[in-house]
Amino acid sequence: MNIRLTHVAIVAIASALVVAHAQAHAAPRAANQAAARADTGTQSASAAPDLSSVRVCTLPGSPSAELDKAVARAVLSTAGITARFAKRGIDDDGGDDGISAHELSQSLQRDCDVIAGFPRSSVADGSDSQLLFSSGYLHSGYVTVRLRGTRAAAASVAEADGKVTIAATWSSPAQLIAVQQKDARFDLETSSELTVDALAKGRAQRAIVWYPAVVAYRRAHPQHQFDVALAVSPYADWNLVFASGPGTQALQQRIDAALTTLRDDGRLAALTRNWMLPAGTSAGAALPASPANAANAASRHAALAVAVARSPARYLDGPRAPSPRAGFMRASGTSTGGGFIKVAASSGGPAPSFDRDQVAHGEHLYADSCAKCHGEKLEGITAPALNGPSFAPAANSHLTIGGIYQYMSTNMPADKPGKMSDEEYADLMAFLLYTNGYDTGDAKLTAQAAQTSKTPLNAGPRH
Repeated sequence: MNIRLTHVAIVAIASALVVAHAQAHAAPRAANQAAARADTGTQSASAAPDLSSVRVCTLPGSPSAELDKAVARAVLSTAGITARFAKRGIDDDGGDDGISAHELSQSLQRDCDVIAGFPRSSVADGSDSQLLFSSGYLHSGYVTVRLRGTRAAAASVAEADGKVTIAATWSSPAQLIAVQQKDARFDLETSSELTVDALAKGRAQRAIVWYPAVVAYRRAHPQHQFDVALAVSPYADWNLVFASGPGTQALQQRIDAALTTLRDDGRLAALTRNWMLPAGTSAGAALPASPANAANAASRHAALAVAVARSPARYLDGPRAPSPRAGFMRASGTSTGGGFIKVAASSGGPAPSFDRDQVAHGEHLYADSCAKCHGEKLEGITAPALNGPSFAPAANSHLTIGGIYQYMSTNMPADKPGKMSDEEYADLMAFLLYTNGYDTGDAKLTAQAAQTSKTPLNAGPRH
């Protein structure tokens, strides 16, 4: 899902996932967090769309984009509505910070009437956003993936310290699930595709990823075969839905009626068959990820889809009811599928300088605005950890200091993104650098220096 709002991520996640599910998914790391906070833009959205023709967007980087478009065509055709797919779609401003709530709301007003492939879960249901939602058309989840075949035995060997390397998508539900694993180190990637690729290329022994990303990767790289098992976590279970802005109740009612028709006549199961979790997949029980197993799951999935559609209680707000509170889901997919930072590995030079006063002030800001989700000791609670190997690994980080700063200053704190001044965000970044092993200097860290830094966020020299 690169729910980075890429899916996946979605999904920072329950509060901040709720900051991620895309890029992560990019369907449960892309969408997640931006939507829950789309307060001002969505409230000022224009009048309800003309229901004879509807503009449809998908989430950037989502591995299920092909499926989302196919389902949208079938649903809207069944509803008697012409689907026009936006060329630009859900888009950002080209920055390094993922997609913000403001950018999402702008896209809904400017380019889209409805988003296909929006991720929802019981921990990130959009109940404090102004978006409206359909019932789900694909029930899927985050899975633990292992390589299968001749290379699998060698790839599964743990390091000398007994730890295995787990690949996960940064700032997505995958990261929250990964950090719960014991005896593990982490290879954090910036998209769900790269997360699967880390496993395929032997950089990791396991991967935790949004299942549609496994399907998409296998289609692009048929030489690789994987075994999958459901991840054990409250952040693992997701549904893809249609999302739209305020004033679109009539559109959502027609979408839901069409989904019911497609479920009843078997067409929805036919469309989603190859994207379903393999039949019999359960937590800890790895099964081959293959089209045959997916086909065997069709009848089970059809029954599950009906059950999900008829059980709005799984969401805090019900599947379509708008919330009176303005606020993606406070969780991030980001991508992300997905909460979502788009940064590339880079040598980048030394970390920017910061001083002791900034660290002290940043610690105070963190305690007031961040600790409730990220933990007093930055260990992660409902949002990802902000220190240690899951955030700043010893080497080869794919996240840059500039990317982290841009994402933080655009999307954080989760309850009021962008509320701090540039100087306060710079002080907060100084505190994060210090707690991850970087030493203070004589020069102050400026917002410009933090934002433009291409230095990978590896653990500093004191760690």
